Amino acid sequence: MSASRRQFLQAAAATAAFAGLSRLAYAEAAPDPDGFSAPGYASQVTGYGPLKRDPAEIFDLPEGFSYKVISKTGDPMDDGFLTPGKMDGMGCFRAGRNQVALVRNHEISPPPRDLQITAFGADRVLAPKIAADRFYDTDLASLPLGGGTTTLIYDTRKRELKTHHLSLAGTATNCAGGVTPWGSWLSCEEVKIRPGQTTRKDHGWVFEVPSGLRGLADPVPIRGMGRFQHEACAVDPRTGVIYMTEDEFDGRGLFYRYLPNDKRRPHAGGKLQALAATDGSDVRNWDSVSWKPGDWKTVRWIDLDGVDNPNNDLRHRGQAAGASWIARGEGIYFGKGELYFTCTSGGPKFHGQVLRYVPSPDEGQPGEADKPGRLQLFVEPSDIRFMEMADNIVIAPWGDIIACEDKQGGTNYLRGITPAGQVYAMGRNAQMGTGKVRGSSELAGVCFSPDGSTLFVNIYTPGCTLAITGPWDSFKG
Repeated sequence: MSASRRQFLQAAAATAAFAGLSRLAYAEAAPDPDGFSAPGYASQVTGYGPLKRDPAEIFDLPEGFSYKVISKTGDPMDDGFLTPGKMDGMGCFRAGRNQVALVRNHEISPPPRDLQITAFGADRVLAPKIAADRFYDTDLASLPLGGGTTTLIYDTRKRELKTHHLSLAGTATNCAGGVTPWGSWLSCEEVKIRPGQTTRKDHGWVFEVPSGLRGLADPVPIRGMGRFQHEACAVDPRTGVIYMTEDEFDGRGLFYRYLPNDKRRPHAGGKLQALAATDGSDVRNWDSVSWKPGDWKTVRWIDLDGVDNPNNDLRHRGQAAGASWIARGEGIYFGKGELYFTCTSGGPKFHGQVLRYVPSPDEGQPGEADKPGRLQLFVEPSDIRFMEMADNIVIAPWGDIIACEDKQGGTNYLRGITPAGQVYAMGRNAQMGTGKVRGSSELAGVCFSPDGSTLFVNIYTPGCTLAITGPWDSFKG
C-alpha cells in the first residue's frame, strides 16, 4: 500500500463520523456474472473491482488477487494429530522475521456430533497421546472433547506453512475469540453445558492460548469472564477492559465487558457487566425502529453477579436489571479508540447490524457516569445484495472493516466497509456446499498479518484456511 493512501485512510478512520448504509447509490449493482447466486451482489463503491470466477471453484477474488490454501481438515500436523474441522475464529500474531502465528478455533461439538473431524482421527484413536492434565474435559465415554485451537506458523514472504499443531484441547464448540495486546488468543466456547449432560465438566468459558506456545495451553477457564454462550471478545489496549459478545440463537443475548483486576492477567479476576442503552429502547430495531444508521445512544453498564451461571439464566437476570437485548452478537474488533461488533439477526428485516462503541474517557472508572460511553448503529443493510448476516470482522491496516458473511442457504461473501459506511464485495466462497448451493458454508476467522501483506480467512466446512495476497494499494474508491 502506498504511504499516501494509508495516511489518508487512517486519518479518515480516526475522524470520520460513519454514516452507515443510508443511501443506495452504488457503483456496481448488476446481477452476479454467470448467475452465480440469486439475487446477485452489489457494491456501493467499486472497491477492488468485480469478482473473477475461480477455475478451482474455491474462492473468487478481484483481478490481481490470489489465494493459497495453507491448511485443510484432515491434514496431518507436526505433533502427530490431524487438522480438525469446523474452522472458525482466528487471530494473527508476529512470530519472527517474515513469520506469523495463526491461532485458529475449531467449533467442534461434544459427541455424538462431529466425531470424524476431531484432531484424534477415526474413532478418536489418537486421543491417548494427550496426558490427562493437558485437556480440559472428556465426554461421558472418558475421551477428550474435540473442540479447541490449532496454531499455524506461516511464512508470509515464502507463502509457506512451516508448522502446525494442536494448542488447546478438550473444550467444546470454540467459536470466535480475540487477540490480546500481550500476544495471546482468547478462545470462546459458544455453548452452555452442565456436567453430566454430554460432558464431565461445565462449558461456556473463555480460555487463553499464548501465541508463542509450541505445545498445548493450560486448559484453565477464565471464570471471572462468565459462563455463557460466548462468541468473541476484544481488548482495549488502553484500559485492559475486555468486551464480549453473546450469540444466543433467539436473538436475546447481552453485550458484556470485563473489568480485570490485572490488565494483563484476566485469570486474576474482575467484574462482569452488561451494556444498557440509557433510553431503554430496543437496539435490535425489532419491536420498533428506535434508531437509524448513523444515530448514537449513550449507555450505562449493569453489574452482574452469579457469573458462573449455574442455571443458564445470566442473560435473563441481566436484562431484568436493565441490560439491552442484542440480536445474536458475533464478531468484534477493537480499532483506534473504538470497537465494532456485529449482530447477525439485528434490524427490522433480520439482515444484521454492525454497531460501533466508543468507550468513555473514564471507562470503568467512577467518572464514567458523567462522560458515558456511546453506541452507534453503524450499518444496518436493507438490501441483501450489499451484505447479509455479517459475522467475524477485522479492521484492515488502511481502516476499512472486512466482514465475513454467515447466511443460511445462500452464497457467503467477504465484504469490505469503508470509513464512510459504504460496502463492497471483497471475495466470495465458490465451493459447492450443502443442498447444491455454491458458497453456502460460512466464512470465518478473518485477520491480517501484522505487516498488512496477507489476509487470512477460513471456509468453515469442509474446512480450509486461505492466505490472500494482492494489490492492496489499488483500491478504486
